[in-house]
Amino acid sequence: MGTMVTEEIRYIGADDREIDLFEGQYRVPEGISYNSYVILDEKIAVMDTVDYRRHEEFLANLETELQGRKPDYLVISHVEPDHASSVRALTERYPEITLVGNAKTFSMLSQYFDLDFSGALTVKEGDSLKLGSHELTFYMAPMVHWPEVMVTYDSCDRVLFSADGFGKFGALDAEEDWDCEARRYYFNIVGKYGAQVQALLKKAAGLSIETICPLHGPVLKGAMLANALEKYQIWSSYGVESEGVFIAYATLHGNTRDAAEKMGEILTGLGCPKVAMADLARDDMAEAVEDAFRYGKIVLAASSYDAGVMPFMADFLHHLQAKNYQKRTVALIENGSWGPTAARTMRGLLEQMKEITVIDPAVTIRGALKESDIPALTEAAKALLA
Repeated sequence: MGTMVTEEIRYIGADDREIDLFEGQYRVPEGISYNSYVILDEKIAVMDTVDYRRHEEFLANLETELQGRKPDYLVISHVEPDHASSVRALTERYPEITLVGNAKTFSMLSQYFDLDFSGALTVKEGDSLKLGSHELTFYMAPMVHWPEVMVTYDSCDRVLFSADGFGKFGALDAEEDWDCEARRYYFNIVGKYGAQVQALLKKAAGLSIETICPLHGPVLKGAMLANALEKYQIWSSYGVESEGVFIAYATLHGNTRDAAEKMGEILTGLGCPKVAMADLARDDMAEAVEDAFRYGKIVLAASSYDAGVMPFMADFLHHLQAKNYQKRTVALIENGSWGPTAARTMRGLLEQMKEITVIDPAVTIRGALKESDIPALTEAAKALLA
């Protein structure tokens, strides 16, 4: 059953607790929500559909809110299947509904459905649609995070329907901190497109917004809304959110792990306010990416392997590069019993990223960690904190 956002805007989406991987790659132990909303006015507008996995629940929620009426419009802000794969089901239930989107919306939607778009309403930047007391204005948000994305502003209730922006992992009934799963969601889903998010934030700054309705996660109001706007400003500008150091390691037989843990002890002893750590072979890669962006300083510790670096470390660095990692300071720890190559390989991958400062020299461990290695680790820690 739907729930109230405002007197005339109702939530009609659905939680998915059965999904294990979102987008086929991100672990979602607390599930995911597929959000949809309906605006009840003289004309009725449905704001996006849901993943087909939950289309029956979505249609039932909508029917409950309609109370015998029929919807006039379906606004499609994002064509990705977790939001648009129930479009056909909705149009089959309500064949007279008018689809609303931009030119790219319909060209992309035709890749998923063989539908007749001749009666669709194509909108562009700044166009408006009056429902009665509610007037919807559309703003294009290309590459946040697909090229057809648009957001919709309702001037009556001062609500921004933000597409994938301001979303988070986790079902709506998950009792968890918004920041953590919104951060992991942002950097892994949207993070590459910081410049485009900044452009959208500038548009939003010109609007009087009291509520944000995202396509995943809770509706944002009051203190939660203010916090989300602050976090998005930091995240999209690649700023530092938390003071501290993130240590990511890839170990072959445990010796590199020992060096990474010793580095953590040294950093803590030098007054570092927070040390976060990830075993790249065992911990969630998406969380490692999240922490790499959260902190301004990072330690990469890896064993040499096949005249390069451990594959888990190479994979991690490729993830960072793909997400536009930048503006960070990095210290390197390598391990190699003969001809160490990890630091050189990691440095080469980091050089492909923007505004990355690498601390020199890298620390080289040969085999097991020894007392004689501690001074080099300490100097690197001091240089990183400086």
